[in-house]
Amino acid sequence: MVSIGFIAASLVCCIVATTYADSPLKSSHFEIDESTIGAGGLAQENSANYQAGEFIGDLAVGSSASSNFQLNAGYDTTSDPALTFIVNTAGMNFNDFSSTAAAVTTSTFQVIDYTSYGYVVQILGTPPTNGSHVISPMSSTGVSQAGVEQFGINVVANTSPTNVGADPSNGLFGVGEAATNYNTANHYRYVSGETIADGPKSSGSTIYTISYLVNVTSLTPGGQYTSNQTLVCTGTY
Repeated sequence: MVSIGFIAASLVCCIVATTYADSPLKSSHFEIDESTIGAGGLAQENSANYQAGEFIGDLAVGSSASSNFQLNAGYDTTSDPALTFIVNTAGMNFNDFSSTAAAVTTSTFQVIDYTSYGYVVQILGTPPTNGSHVISPMSSTGVSQAGVEQFGINVVANTSPTNVGADPSNGLFGVGEAATNYNTANHYRYVSGETIADGPKSSGSTIYTISYLVNVTSLTPGGQYTSNQTLVCTGTY
């Protein structure tokens, strides 16, 4: 049996900016006395031929996106960037190890990335260890092999060696994805410090599921194995 514990780290950044026009907007037929780039006008706009009262509210609401940027529009939105990172599973346990079948388990974490350029999630830590014996981490991406010592993970849904895991689940405006080397079903890998998930631009909520795989040989020492992992989520700007 092996137990795995987690430590989570997150980054939150805030930037506030307001812009004002330096001079009135006017033509031969109308003039705007006061103007701002913001939620609404501060005074009536009028001329001999034109008048408008103040208006505060949503002229347009929704999301606009390109390959590198995403914008959420609406009266209640804020310009402050924020990165939210939640580890939903504090610890997991495998069933007893066997040289004839793989042991698997899962954990989940969630990322919400508002108005930054994106984020990356890295995993750091040791493979399952019992005294001086360490289950060999899969430094190259590969499939499960019963009877061969292996420790690996991925961040997608799998059907081999059994149905385990899930693809990243994007909620409203979510764009998160599993990273290269950890995004292929039924293929596993573990290299401490590598990126396992990322969001290429600002994103709504994404829930990620990490699938863990352990295989052992008939000569693998029995006993209690432990592994401590750290997940680090960093905003990219």
